[in-house]
Amino acid sequence: MNPFRDDAYSQLPLTGSHEVGVGHALITLVEPHPGHESHYNRWYEDTHYFDGAMQMPWMFAGRRWLAPYWLQPLRYPAGTPVLPSVETGKYLGTYWITKGRLDDHRNWTGATNARHRAIGNVVTDRTTVYTAFHDSVGNVYRDPAVPRARYALQDPAAGIVLHVIDAHTTEGREDLERWLLEEYLPSRVVADGPVSLAMVFRVLPPLEYYHSKQNYEVLKGVSNDERRLTLLWFLTEDPREIWAEHFTHEVDNLATSGKGVTSLIAPFIPAKMGTSLYEDQLRGPVGSNG
Repeated sequence: MNPFRDDAYSQLPLTGSHEVGVGHALITLVEPHPGHESHYNRWYEDTHYFDGAMQMPWMFAGRRWLAPYWLQPLRYPAGTPVLPSVETGKYLGTYWITKGRLDDHRNWTGATNARHRAIGNVVTDRTTVYTAFHDSVGNVYRDPAVPRARYALQDPAAGIVLHVIDAHTTEGREDLERWLLEEYLPSRVVADGPVSLAMVFRVLPPLEYYHSKQNYEVLKGVSNDERRLTLLWFLTEDPREIWAEHFTHEVDNLATSGKGVTSLIAPFIPAKMGTSLYEDQLRGPVGSNG
């Protein structure tokens, strides 16, 4: 006798992956429109973070980060191909998804987003500038005592660095992944250093049904012909305190390797979710970057 009910919610858990760990990620970089920062922020944190993300099946962790105007000058290269301008993208969202459940999650969330758009449960006073689902490729830890990647969004790091790298060819991405995980990152994520964890993700092309037409047009090239990787560096210190010594040479380091190019590197600090903290610091005084 089948002990389970015949309804869909009782049957769906009986098949598919329940593997613990970060199998996939949603990484999203958004620019609120000038003058609408507070309106956008409250909608995102009070509503969308939940009914457009954390309430969705198989998404088990999420965290928001932001870049006040005083962090934006640390970004480079100035002519980044990833963003309309290097200071664009004040809010970064990072979300973990169960391994083997990406399609299930996207199908549910895509339908949910369409429903939200139809009933007007969206805020359009923002531009999505870099958003993609990702497959996890691997992680490098500073030492065995560092909590595993599944915990990285629970107790937020002092800062995070978004690092977008492009292989020279689609076929070369796998070799770039190997070099990063086996050679480069182990030489950078070291004992007593300011990075506790570095995560490597493979950027996936967007699915047209998942996005609004406007967002799909912006994001359809986000994977750069499937040459692109996203790295997340989790910091134990304020990015400003360690930047000059540890993060100013990523363009040269990648160029020297011959494996790829640094297309964007940008630091963020954790958002104090549910508050207005930093909303008035996203754009600096006249003449400052951002």
